[in-house]
Amino acid sequence: MSNPNLTALSEAGVSIWLDDLSRERLNTGNLAELVATKNVVGVTTNPTIFASALSKGESYDEQVRELAARDASTEATVKEITTTDVRVACDLFRDVYAATDGVDGRVSLEVDPRLAGDTEATIAEALDLWKTVDRPNLMVKIPASLEGIPAITKVIAEGVSVNVTLIFSVERYRHVIEAFIAGLEQAKANGHDLSTIHSVASFFVSRVDTEIDKRLNAIGTPEALALRGQAAIANARLAYAAYEEAFAGDRWEALVAAGARAQRPLWASTGVKDPAYSDTRYVDELVVENVVNTMPEKTLDAVADHGNVVGDTVTGGAEEAQEVFDALVEAGIDIDDVFVTLETEGVEKFEKSWEELLETVTGQLDKAKG
Repeated sequence: MSNPNLTALSEAGVSIWLDDLSRERLNTGNLAELVATKNVVGVTTNPTIFASALSKGESYDEQVRELAARDASTEATVKEITTTDVRVACDLFRDVYAATDGVDGRVSLEVDPRLAGDTEATIAEALDLWKTVDRPNLMVKIPASLEGIPAITKVIAEGVSVNVTLIFSVERYRHVIEAFIAGLEQAKANGHDLSTIHSVASFFVSRVDTEIDKRLNAIGTPEALALRGQAAIANARLAYAAYEEAFAGDRWEALVAAGARAQRPLWASTGVKDPAYSDTRYVDELVVENVVNTMPEKTLDAVADHGNVVGDTVTGGAEEAQEVFDALVEAGIDIDDVFVTLETEGVEKFEKSWEELLETVTGQLDKAKG
């Protein structure tokens, strides 16, 4: 039986993706159970998720022993392990992928985050991951860094579906949309079937409140303190307004006529970090058609238990959302600096997780070799 809260969310147009993947989830049938009972129709991964999965239990031991026997390098082992998990997950979601005409049933795998500042290396790795996993329902994750933007265009032009990650500001999001549309135009010129190219734009939510609330607390005025907890949802609502504006007009309609699908907004980082806030707020307050919400299992369970899904809570909210940002600026928040800080920290966190992943795998290879 599916859960009524999660069913209401799905029926409101929100695709529920799980923000986690591990060999244990795949081997135990846990992921298949979430598909069957919790309306999960996709999965996202990142370096932190894989670093956590590899550090726990014995699920990877057999594959590590095989790779150690072949004298595989740490880098090759990480690639083999992560692409295996993603390939198996893609196969698990093939029925969802077929039933939704490719919209859902998606599994995302990120390029090495250390390449975030290198356009050409990001392109090469993205195309290599696409070929290695070799599944049509893969999405390759590319960060929305300044160097990542042209990589998005080039990779989409090659017919690859892309999950653009680490988006914090609406301004950068507009660049992401432009990169996506330009990529589709090039893909069309390259002879690709546009209907097979899908994309999501992962707009990070909770981290915005975490950073801005910290600054509001430091300012400490009554006006500043009254604005705590408002920025993240306002930011996402402005992003959705930008999405509605971008996917309209003659240029976009020409691509639609050739089979193109709009790049859907994806609400990422929706686990609530401040215990003062409802643990379902970044789901309940961001319900609208044609978006994805990727949740850690803790948030998924919270929504299933006590989520308050009452229909569209986004459309028409842009004006009020802009007023929030105007008030933040008036209170003394440097919005541009907030977004630069968040992007820098986001890349650094994933780089650190990647290094931890390499360290863990090196230890496991050494142990397997005796």
